Amino acid sequence: MRNLWQQNLKSILLSCFSHLAAEMATAGKVIKCKAAVAWESSKPLVIEEVEVAPPQANEVRIKIVATSLCHSDLYFLYESLDKSLFPTVFGHEAAGIVESVGPGVTEFQPGDKVVPLFLLQCGECRFCKSPKTNRCEVAMKRHGQKSTEHCRLTCKGKKLQQFMETGTFSEYIVMNQMAVAKIDPAAPLDKVCLLGCGVCTGYGAAVNTAKVEPGSTCAVFGLGAVGLAAVMGCEAAGAKRIIAIDINPDKFEKAKVFGATDFVNPKDHNKPISQVLMEMTGGGVDYSLECIGNVECMRSALESCVPGWGVSVIVGWTDLHDVATRPIDLMVGRTWTGCLFGGFKGKDGIPWMVKAYLDKKVKLDEFITHNMTLDQVNDAIELLKNGKSIRTVMRFSPQ
Repeated sequence: MRNLWQQNLKSILLSCFSHLAAEMATAGKVIKCKAAVAWESSKPLVIEEVEVAPPQANEVRIKIVATSLCHSDLYFLYESLDKSLFPTVFGHEAAGIVESVGPGVTEFQPGDKVVPLFLLQCGECRFCKSPKTNRCEVAMKRHGQKSTEHCRLTCKGKKLQQFMETGTFSEYIVMNQMAVAKIDPAAPLDKVCLLGCGVCTGYGAAVNTAKVEPGSTCAVFGLGAVGLAAVMGCEAAGAKRIIAIDINPDKFEKAKVFGATDFVNPKDHNKPISQVLMEMTGGGVDYSLECIGNVECMRSALESCVPGWGVSVIVGWTDLHDVATRPIDLMVGRTWTGCLFGGFKGKDGIPWMVKAYLDKKVKLDEFITHNMTLDQVNDAIELLKNGKSIRTVMRFSPQ
């Protein structure tokens, strides 16, 4: 036992000295590293050498250990009408280690394991102090500012945008300390990186926003990572019946792993999916979660809810079309709402979810279908575009 304790202590000390040595070598200096750069819309990403400036006041520079590909990255690369995003470094679902900190940073120190956040949490504004929302006034003000103002990446003399102020397809990034969550040192970074977006978004939509109740019936539209996480959240909340809906039946077995009890492929029916669900449940589901980002599916999800108390949550992202319904569909007592990041306040929610994973109350490994290096990012994009992956975790070099 004593030998084991000595070995653990030695390991911890070596790790501390290693991080200290690394910090002394790079702190306060520009770091040159690898990044996948999107120079323009709808084109393959290019692996480039980028320069990462030292952190300024209240900023943290992070070495990204693992990052995963989210459908939001694809949406803004291929579908969004906003072309002012480019050139940019995509990626917002990641985990890493603090390399150095700027003046005024007291919450973090080199060597801390962290998850970057695309939703800031200043902790001081009326939104941060309210339990009703995960919005932050500081984040809302920054959203309207010049997009490269807070970015610290350059390539070939050109300043790069960090997608959602994260940009985790770069080996090093600089973040405001309000947008970083410190996590348990025992957390495996190549697993908990998934908590940076998709898993928290779906799980929280069920638990925090819909507030699924024990014994209820739920319907989840779309079985990507967000939808599967919503299924997991419904099961964790005690739902008796969880209906998984997708036009790709290959995803049904995976949904079963996360707790789905019934499976529906809309292509197998010649009637509206809302009618199918009404008939399956004797009048409608208690909760529905749309995890696709399709306005027609959003309406179908609402219409699938039981009149009187049904709750439908918009989880999937789109800004291309308006969503509409008939007033009577709401007047009969249904509730139509939505959420970002599953309603989690990042600095509080991420450590909680990491603990839930370490306590085996939340699944993460089961989402990962592929492991690659960043050099293979375009292969990862093709897999996700063609529905062949759930989550691909990328490192910057082979393990």
